[in-house]
Amino acid sequence: MMRAWVNQSIAKIHADYQRSADTHLIKLDLSDFEDGQLDCVDIYLKDESTHPTGSLKHRLARSLFLYALCNGKIHENTPVIEASSGSTAVSEAYFARMIGVPFIAVMPAKTAKRKIELIEHYGGQCHFVESATEMHRAAVALARKLNGYFMDQFANAERATDWRGSNNIAESIFQQMARERFPVPRHIVMSAGTGGTSATIGRYIRYKGLDTLLTVVDPENSVFFDAYQQGDRRLTSEHNSRIEGIGRPLVEESFQPGVIDNMLKVPDLASVATMHWLYDRTGRKAGPSTGTNLWGALQLARKMVELGEEGSVVTLMCDSGERYPDTYYNPEWVAENIGV
Repeated sequence: MMRAWVNQSIAKIHADYQRSADTHLIKLDLSDFEDGQLDCVDIYLKDESTHPTGSLKHRLARSLFLYALCNGKIHENTPVIEASSGSTAVSEAYFARMIGVPFIAVMPAKTAKRKIELIEHYGGQCHFVESATEMHRAAVALARKLNGYFMDQFANAERATDWRGSNNIAESIFQQMARERFPVPRHIVMSAGTGGTSATIGRYIRYKGLDTLLTVVDPENSVFFDAYQQGDRRLTSEHNSRIEGIGRPLVEESFQPGVIDNMLKVPDLASVATMHWLYDRTGRKAGPSTGTNLWGALQLARKMVELGEEGSVVTLMCDSGERYPDTYYNPEWVAENIGV
């Protein structure tokens, strides 16, 4: 009976995947940007906000549930616990409800209200802690207390996703770029939360023997950039990232520096300004991590122009700005928490 339930749960997840079309790849119109200086560089946004749960983390949550089910970690009625600042928890709550298991998200009390509402909408519960540094310990303790399973996205993200293909994020990007002016991107830009997506993209690029370079952008107060520069995974930060969903105070297991070609540190104010710039220019309202990604992509495009290079740069729209009306799209909140 236990095996039958696992098989049925996996089948439900596969069926949900079959019902979902791939996300869009959007070419930005920059013809009048900086007097047309970027005419030789095309910039694209992979819009992951169109997933059923509204973010890039839908892919991760699906992979994590399949990984746990196939490894015998989740059974009927097993409580699933995750440490997440929001988007991963929203997506995991969706899949937990799909297969009928309880879900609890451990998150900072300052998490965006809209994300909390979405977790509860999908039947999940929220367990609040004061800061991101407390999430892991609290999630482990809660899983032990409830005899549940700690999903642990920060450890399992890079191992749960098949980086060789299976329509992962990297394969999808390169397939959609196939008929563009510069089909093999010169750069792909990605921010790091767990590090799983950058690990998948970096490994895929190497596996396929492509010339694309992977740049990982990191917000203020995150330790990934310093750890990469110094080659020291033991480094920690005393502060929490102000860009929700990315940046960490310690180097997570899923972060794989060996598959990264370059890293950029992005000022938080630049991240927020760029997400607003994108909205003003295109009408697309994205979250703050998209601002981080796009700022990095624009810097690399400018560098290509300076070097007399032409080509394409691809980055990701991680989630919709509709989740942040009270924070990153609230001028008073931005002035108080990010600066002006």
